[in-house]
Amino acid sequence: MEFFIISGLSGAGKSKVAAILEDLDFYCVDNMPVVLMPIFAELCIATKGRYDKVALVTDVRGQDSFDELFSSLERMRALGVDYKIIYIEASNSIILKRYKETRRRHPLDPDGLDVTGAINREKKLLAPIRDRADYIINTSTYSLSNLQHKIQDIFADKKDLRGLNVNIQSFGFKYGLPADADLVFDVRFLPNPYYVPELTHQCGMDEPVREFIFQYEQTNEFMKKLQDLVGFLLPNYAEEGKPSVVIAIGCTGGHHRSVAVAEALAAFVRELGYETVCTHRDVSK
Repeated sequence: MEFFIISGLSGAGKSKVAAILEDLDFYCVDNMPVVLMPIFAELCIATKGRYDKVALVTDVRGQDSFDELFSSLERMRALGVDYKIIYIEASNSIILKRYKETRRRHPLDPDGLDVTGAINREKKLLAPIRDRADYIINTSTYSLSNLQHKIQDIFADKKDLRGLNVNIQSFGFKYGLPADADLVFDVRFLPNPYYVPELTHQCGMDEPVREFIFQYEQTNEFMKKLQDLVGFLLPNYAEEGKPSVVIAIGCTGGHHRSVAVAEALAAFVRELGYETVCTHRDVSK
């Protein structure tokens, strides 16, 4: 089991780190009472693998010291849980800037009168847990993309490092655009098998329909250009830290052309090494 405790300064980015770990298939819980941590760990062990990647966020909220946290961690160690502590920090000036931009209040300065003093008090309070941290990450100079790459470099499995899931979806324009599409391509310019009597009641996953569509030069020329574009975009999306991308391929009814092209594009993307799902929204309508 991978079990991480995320702690650190308020405003330093603990929630962002938890969100990145969620994208790496960790089950994350924010601000769990520390006395419940050993009980939660026991429940995770009892699931026998269902929750084998866990991250719990704990911070200064509601705590005068971390003695209770350390007691809970010792109980977890006795259970055989090999936890690691991730400590997130940033410079005073960066944290102060973030609080001003978000207009949030520091948990140690509810009146908003002395944020700098609250940051310094929090540093002293958190010093014992920082001293015991396995990883200390300073986010002062990190963009969200930089932070994501940092977390991936440290904690991602090798199979996760590509960092992008691709969902390719065919659809029919007559039923409306997919609401979650990042990229939309219109293939209604291609010859339509619908007007061939023996192909009307088949779909783009049937070989006769696929052969009909891909016998034309414009189809193959379009696929080359589409593959070049998608092959260029995907690594750039991954580099930017985008966790997933939805590519929608549309024709009139979503039965023939869009289905065949979506299947061909999905095969190409899988060859590039991305986790790929191909679905056909309107093929049964």
